[in-house]
Amino acid sequence: MRVLVTGGAGFIGANLSVALALGHPEWEVIAFDNLHRRGSELNLPRLERAGARFVRGDVRDREALGAIDPIEVLIECSAEPSALVGMSGETAYPFETNLLGAYNCIELARRDDAQLVFLSTSRVYPYGALSDLRLEVAESRFELAAEQPLPGVSAAGIAEGLPLDGPRTLYGATKLAAELLIAEYAANFGLRAVIDRCGVVAGPWQMGRVDQGVFTFWLLHHHFGCPLTYLGYGGSGRQVRDLLHVDDLVALVAEQVADPDRWSGFVGNVGGGREVSLSLLEATEICRRLTGTEVPIGGSDERRPGDVPVYISDCSRLYGRTRWRPSRGAEDVLADILRWIEANEAAVAGALGFDR
Repeated sequence: MRVLVTGGAGFIGANLSVALALGHPEWEVIAFDNLHRRGSELNLPRLERAGARFVRGDVRDREALGAIDPIEVLIECSAEPSALVGMSGETAYPFETNLLGAYNCIELARRDDAQLVFLSTSRVYPYGALSDLRLEVAESRFELAAEQPLPGVSAAGIAEGLPLDGPRTLYGATKLAAELLIAEYAANFGLRAVIDRCGVVAGPWQMGRVDQGVFTFWLLHHHFGCPLTYLGYGGSGRQVRDLLHVDDLVALVAEQVADPDRWSGFVGNVGGGREVSLSLLEATEICRRLTGTEVPIGGSDERRPGDVPVYISDCSRLYGRTRWRPSRGAEDVLADILRWIEANEAAVAGALGFDR
């Protein structure tokens, strides 16, 4: 079987490519990536050691994708994933990568009657609605109140029934538009597709930034002794996200690839849920304990476009279809990231610009 992973040198794509190549040496796993994101080049030796074939190319280039030999599975991980992308007015790259690139991938899957696994995002949910939810203020975090003004929201988190009216960041808008394209191709051409709406995914080999990969970013700053800031919400650090270890996501995608007909048509949240979630305050405490380092952390009431106080995935729809569950707690995820940082300190520092 030939499996194409677009964005295959990125954080999720490389971990998927490595795991599938090692787990199925009889398969041909192709990691297709333009190496746009800083640090993605560090994954190339990993791909080679695992037996995955790296092809440098861009999903915006339909001819480059079309040159790939016939495939049975396409796992679409390519994206410009920053929630702040396009806010400066430079919109071409995220639009062309996230939407035109997704279209090119969908067309390739249609060409070969291949299964499409599309990694989408919780950012498809509008930030206006998420900002207006009823919250309870606990000592270290915001909690979702049991009674909410909108459907699809409960103390368990955000479900797929949340109304989709309103802006959601350019990243979220392009991913939702791609989801709608996939639905049309499924209805009109019989495309077998899975859409996984991922919350925060974290783990080794993530090049964390302030606008994407926040928990890795937080741990990197503790390890290298760099100051941080709690942004927004009174600088309290109580904003909350759920998180999922990348290996848990890999296990779910492997299950979906193994049974394409049963998973065809699934659109649902994939995340850690309430049980695997952290506020920035809680993440700080874990980072201090793991690294033995306390860094200065300021507070600012500045709110960035698209910020929300709480996002937790309600995965009830997913859990109704599979026995898969997250297997690692929040501290386990951070501890695994720290082991990776310590084992690759010089390379990580060089790729991300940290002084040591």
